Amino acid sequence: MRAHNFCAGPAALPVAVLERAQTELLNWEGAGASVMELSHRSPEFVGIAERAEAALRRLMNISDDYAVLFQQGGASQQFASVPLNLSSPGDVVDQVVTGQWSKKALAEGRRLTQVNVASSSESSNFSTIEPEANWSRTNNAAYLHYCPNETIGGLEFSFVPESNSPLVADMSSTILSRPVDVSQFGVIYAGAQKNIGPAGLCIVIVEKELLGRARADIPAMLNWQTAADNDSMYNTPPTFGIYLSGLVFEWIESLGGLDAMYERNKRKADTLYGLIDASDFYANPVDPQYRSLMNVPFTLADDALDKLFLSRAEEAQLLNLKGHRSVGGMRASIYNAVEQSSVDALCEFMHRFEKENG
Repeated sequence: MRAHNFCAGPAALPVAVLERAQTELLNWEGAGASVMELSHRSPEFVGIAERAEAALRRLMNISDDYAVLFQQGGASQQFASVPLNLSSPGDVVDQVVTGQWSKKALAEGRRLTQVNVASSSESSNFSTIEPEANWSRTNNAAYLHYCPNETIGGLEFSFVPESNSPLVADMSSTILSRPVDVSQFGVIYAGAQKNIGPAGLCIVIVEKELLGRARADIPAMLNWQTAADNDSMYNTPPTFGIYLSGLVFEWIESLGGLDAMYERNKRKADTLYGLIDASDFYANPVDPQYRSLMNVPFTLADDALDKLFLSRAEEAQLLNLKGHRSVGGMRASIYNAVEQSSVDALCEFMHRFEKENG
């Protein structure tokens, strides 16, 4: 029996995808070898990569004006790739800081370019987002970087920022959870290990007119133009990750696409937030208008009960509910592959634990 997995990443994968991969593991479509054993230059694997990209383009309605890149190094590598590809010495870039991941992007950005913090919600312990009208922007900024959903703090933008410069978004924990208008962005990047596939892959969606702006001394592996020119195969790509991601994209399509996925995710989030809000025993620290659809942090009325809650939860096969060390408390990540039945099981456990310990 599979447990209910609320891990923030690497996260749960769809059972249907895992079962299909299992049946194909030793002999992919009669090739006589596993996907992991196929040459990335072979017609078989090139076809796998092309199908994965085509499925993602359909899901997100990505036009031919954008390149889709399969990169390694996770989203954290893009913290360096973004300024190296989009800014020159002397440029100023704008960054919005709403949690731990955008703080890390800021720290890396400052090593490579001049950064203006257009807005920060650190003074509120990252529990809200400053009104956009109050942001302090730079004229002719090279780009504006933000993180639409902060995995650790469970803070999510309810709007897409306006920007006269290219808008760059770290969508690692929100991509594919709902429809997105890609045309509003210059760059979207996302680590795979939440809603896309296994760890080790990062998707970069970049407007083609932004390619070719990289600094002359940029490492080839970080240059988006190099990746685009070589169909993401400048080096050996993460082949198994691309294969599994393609299966995930097809799984989402089979369920009705991103509109249907959003309805599933909203129901799950409403179920869990509804329990928390109706209780004096549990609390969510985030401004309700900016609550995350994917990552739900919560605290207990008495934090002395935290260890007991977690141990009892594991006994009930409710895994990975411990909050990030920088925030404490609990966190349930309810990505696409987490079923409503898992959220229902968590809520039943939370009701029971409150009754026994409240």
